[in-house]
Amino acid sequence: AATVLSTRARLTPRIANRLLKRVRDYADVNGDGIIDTTVTTKALSLLEIDELGLDSGDRNLLTQMVDMYGTQPVGLTTLAALTGDETSTIEDFYEPYLLQIGLIERTPRGRRATVRAYKHLGKQHEYPPEELV
Repeated sequence: AATVLSTRARLTPRIANRLLKRVRDYADVNGDGIIDTTVTTKALSLLEIDELGLDSGDRNLLTQMVDMYGTQPVGLTTLAALTGDETSTIEDFYEPYLLQIGLIERTPRGRRATVRAYKHLGKQHEYPPEELV
């Protein structure tokens, strides 16, 4: 249970503590109060936090990039308009983790989704073979 929680908490103690409280609440209400792997997985699924620690906001950002721009770079202002978030929210909250785990990359022309992002979203990518190395 601790491994599942720490992975989905982006290896960040603050996030892990927040998620642990939610998992504990779930275990108290829907179980016998014991937190095990099954309870943790179910609780985090209800919170829409996937196996990489992405929540609905992260997935929305990636989906917008992939669906609207494909493999082309997208500017920060455009991303903010697509998602309805402030540019500072994208830069400070979403982008660092997505860059760290390799789901997006920064280019001089903007951010773009990587092949790994396409795979995570279960979508076909349009990258030429030379960029897959």
